[in-house]
Amino acid sequence: MSTRTSALDAVVFGVDIQSGDVRGDAPSYALAVYDGDDVSRDVVSHRKLRRLIDDEEPAIVATDNMYELAADKDQLIHFLGSLPAGTRLVQVTGAEQPEPLSRVANRHNVPYGKDPMQEAEAAARLAAHNVGHEVSAFTDTTSVKVARGRSTGSGGWSEDRYTRRIHGSVRKRAREVESELEDANLEYEREVREAYGGFANAVFTVAARPGDIPVSRNRSGDVRVEIERQRRDGIEFEPLVKRRDHVIVGIDPGTTTAVAIVGLEGEVLDVWSSRTSDTAGVIEWIVERGRPIIVAADVTPMPETVEKFRRSFDAAGWAPQSDLPVDEKQHRTRDHPYDDDHQRDAMAAALYALDAHADQFERIADKLPPGIDRGEVTARVVAGEESVEAVLTDLTDDEDSEEESTDHEPRELTAEERRIKDLERQVDRLQSHVERLEGRVAERDERIDELETELGVARREERKEVRRDREVSRLERKANRLERERDAAREEVETLEKKVERMKALWKLDHSNFSDVSAEKEGLVPVKVVEKFTKGAIREANEQYGIASGDVVYIRDASGAGRSTAELLAGFGPRVVLKDGGLSEIADELLFENEIPVGPADDVAMQEVDELAVAREDDVEAVVDDWHDRAADRRRDRKAAMVDQLISEHRAGDNEV
Repeated sequence: MSTRTSALDAVVFGVDIQSGDVRGDAPSYALAVYDGDDVSRDVVSHRKLRRLIDDEEPAIVATDNMYELAADKDQLIHFLGSLPAGTRLVQVTGAEQPEPLSRVANRHNVPYGKDPMQEAEAAARLAAHNVGHEVSAFTDTTSVKVARGRSTGSGGWSEDRYTRRIHGSVRKRAREVESELEDANLEYEREVREAYGGFANAVFTVAARPGDIPVSRNRSGDVRVEIERQRRDGIEFEPLVKRRDHVIVGIDPGTTTAVAIVGLEGEVLDVWSSRTSDTAGVIEWIVERGRPIIVAADVTPMPETVEKFRRSFDAAGWAPQSDLPVDEKQHRTRDHPYDDDHQRDAMAAALYALDAHADQFERIADKLPPGIDRGEVTARVVAGEESVEAVLTDLTDDEDSEEESTDHEPRELTAEERRIKDLERQVDRLQSHVERLEGRVAERDERIDELETELGVARREERKEVRRDREVSRLERKANRLERERDAAREEVETLEKKVERMKALWKLDHSNFSDVSAEKEGLVPVKVVEKFTKGAIREANEQYGIASGDVVYIRDASGAGRSTAELLAGFGPRVVLKDGGLSEIADELLFENEIPVGPADDVAMQEVDELAVAREDDVEAVVDDWHDRAADRRRDRKAAMVDQLISEHRAGDNEV
């Protein structure tokens, strides 16, 4: 059900002063009770009105002026606080600056008469159709306080037990209240003051109105429950419907229909899109948010669907001279959120329509005297194509007739008096217009000063930014240059370190001092040391000091070498290989086939200095000669074995024959 019709099924009290004054004694009220299509009427006193409100708990108490029910603000707040939880006070003529009731009734096609009872009935019917503003002095937050119901004063010999019982009862009731709030799924905060035997009091701050809270105020024995709505800072007005201002509507039709609502000041009030809503649903959504002055599209000519909406609201239409480009729509809507491209297009249409009429809106506002509804005049000028002067004359005549109708002894004014009144109204309008223009000039002067100050600050910041950018660029160039110099220095250091290592090796070889070798350097030979008989160790030794053809190679651990490792070592062509540990058959055979002598390192006297070593030439020659002798024997044995095998094969062949 729409919020526009939700109040129709509820009981509404319409109230208007019948006689007397609320500031005096014993005022009487015209009371119209509107219940659907039935209306009952009565004249009641203020006290009886309050009693009827308490007994029947109407949904709304409607009036054209809230101060007909209270003499001042304090009394009004007291009146609002005494209303039943489900009852609202509604001022049907507007908020802080109410309109004449006759005009509001005429606008909404509600019967109206000058008699107080007729005004009370008109107020009830208007409120039942959700016209007006709710008057509120309280928030939607309620305080529920559970406290002691009696004093814990002197109790004689049983004072402790008496106090403990009261505080225990408060705690028990507080837990019951908390359980009821949780069962109702209400949000609340609890503040407890503990005392001897239980709670002194417990205060629950609940995010709900008293009528929505399943707890009532009561006092029973040791415990009392108090319920109080939290006060606002002042009196506030809230429209019964979400928004009924005059607005501009942008529509993007299609499979997905999107609608945007924009106020006359340029604020985007709401935006919405749907794939399922029909025309009636879209119209209802718009009606709940305002009264369209202009219905706009983002393409030309205006689509037929948008034209139907325009005719439904009897509003002016707007379409661009050519279809709005996507980039322009994105730029115009950049400051407002939207969920999809359809909402963006609808919003752009409304905003561009506002831009197109901005000068006209401003001219209308400049011509309006104080107290005139700008939206109403703008709607009649733009959508109804009336002149501002004609609308103002019409509205002024309404006000004059309203004022004259309240005069108990009306008389016809003379021509001179009418002329004086016309001139006085004209002077008032001109003075108000001058004051408004002067105010605008002052505001614009202040705005110019602010912009000039901001411009000066922006220029200083820009200069600082330019200097900062220059300094950053200079430092970046310097950093890049230093990084290049660092990389070049590292490469040079690496080259020099390799050179130093080679020179160190040569120095060690030329300056070795051995206790068991003759001081003369003749008769010594350098030895290249390999830690293990593996490819990695061989390559590492080659990288450190190089392995060349004819070198003496010493392998500290010769075990475990395979064919590929032996082939790698044989590829360097060493003069002799000295080893510690056993050599595999595969490696021994491959080195033998490559004519590389192999001998035990124990047969050679070596002196090691770090990773380098030297040995006596005589010992090396002896190992080489010994290997050659063994190699000759090995070849003879192989040949003998081959001859024996051939003989055996030959004899085996003869036997088969």
